[in-house]
Amino acid sequence: MQAWSDGYMTDVEYTYGYYAELNPLRTRLALLNAGYAYPEIGTACELGFGQGLSINIHGAASSTEWFGTDFNPTQAAFAKELAGDPARAARIFDDAFDAFCNRSDLPDFDFISLHGIWSWISDANRAVIAEFIRRKLKVGGVLYISYNTQPGWAALAPLRDLLTGFSDTLAVPGLDTGKRIAASLEFAGKVLDSGALYGRANPAVTEHLKRLSSHPSNYLAHEYFNRDWMPMPFSQMADWMESLKLSFAGSAHYLDHVDALNLSGDQVKLLNEIPDKGFRETAKDFMVNQRFRRDYWIRGARRLTPLEQTERLRAQQVVLGTPLDKVVLKAKGMLLEADLKEEVYRPILDALSDYQPHYVSDIERAVVGHGVTISQILQALIILAGNGTIFPVQDEQAIRKARPETDAINARLCRQARYSTDMNYLASPVTGGGVLVPRLEQLFLLAREGGSSEPQEWARFASALLESQNQRILIEGKPVDSPAHQLEELGKQAAKFAEARLPLLQALGVAR
Repeated sequence: MQAWSDGYMTDVEYTYGYYAELNPLRTRLALLNAGYAYPEIGTACELGFGQGLSINIHGAASSTEWFGTDFNPTQAAFAKELAGDPARAARIFDDAFDAFCNRSDLPDFDFISLHGIWSWISDANRAVIAEFIRRKLKVGGVLYISYNTQPGWAALAPLRDLLTGFSDTLAVPGLDTGKRIAASLEFAGKVLDSGALYGRANPAVTEHLKRLSSHPSNYLAHEYFNRDWMPMPFSQMADWMESLKLSFAGSAHYLDHVDALNLSGDQVKLLNEIPDKGFRETAKDFMVNQRFRRDYWIRGARRLTPLEQTERLRAQQVVLGTPLDKVVLKAKGMLLEADLKEEVYRPILDALSDYQPHYVSDIERAVVGHGVTISQILQALIILAGNGTIFPVQDEQAIRKARPETDAINARLCRQARYSTDMNYLASPVTGGGVLVPRLEQLFLLAREGGSSEPQEWARFASALLESQNQRILIEGKPVDSPAHQLEELGKQAAKFAEARLPLLQALGVAR
């Protein structure tokens, strides 16, 4: 493996994921719910952007000035190609962390983000990143960091050691990464099937290994087979962050904020008896067997008074991001899946049913006759946003400024959908982030941009493209049996798209 890789997997492409938590606009609801002030974010940075889908969407969809690096030049080259016009796109580099963090041409940042990277790098690289955060994150700025954590990985960590040990020592020399991973999984299965007491003591490990076989090899390569890999308990992360003058603000995963979904009444009572906020998080991780944390940290966290919190909430705009008839009034946490109260949620959803941005103050006035309080509205918004049903909205000036850039990147992404199923998100100038738009819907949009106005024309366009690549759509997990059947099914899907999804995507600025 090349010396520049520093032990990180580089011979297999990273996945093309989009991560909503990297959208700075999401910080507002989470920090409001936790009772903290949030900054206006003008400059942002992503360290280790992978294929660059998130940084490009966020750079195009907002007025925030974005910078980022990923030391893999192949990934950086793809990210730059996706970015389009370099004069207006995110500033993308292929520097290693030490080189990037010592650049003299970077501004100070309101928002710095790392998705997962912290768990797969050496302590030396963690120290470089920590120093960068210390120097470059503004007072009042927010750090988003996600990482593998204990205790959820405690029983599974030895399995990872078994997999990498086989790959490093017993796999046939010259095997490509995918085959080495497959051989490693097969060997680990044989070890557990031999009656290994480790498997008997940890029955969940066997089920976890079976699930791994269903994941693509590029995901497994980066998740399990890098040289450096450290699930870090919250207490250890807190030691790193507190040395940088950062205070824990709360989870970036909205549903983590709702105790009733994740904890029993006795657990909530026990946590409330713990005066130290950091140790409370440690105890909570044991209660939910946390495996992956998504956290916000603030440099100079300022508590809001109850009146400030309420006023800022009322000034927040949100928009419905799901067709109203597709909204399911359920929420799933670590403990249970709960039914949401119709008498609270239905009036809120009705107030948003025109798919236009609305201030929370307008929602409050619309639901006052239903006896819904402002505190109920806040929890409802947290849950609905956590489900992906609603999105926070940026101001009108930012929306207008972002529209040309989101149009341009969405056109590039839809063109890419002609060849690939990898990138299933488009950019919304309304939300400042990404919206799930699967490949077929992107092909329908591409047909519209090409001048086709009727759903059957979109279906024919998509069908011809798939036929040229000898591909079939799936119905109930099975490919259709003929081109004629495929065209028929695509016609049905295109008609449904035109009726329900297209108006929503137009309201979100994703489609014209």
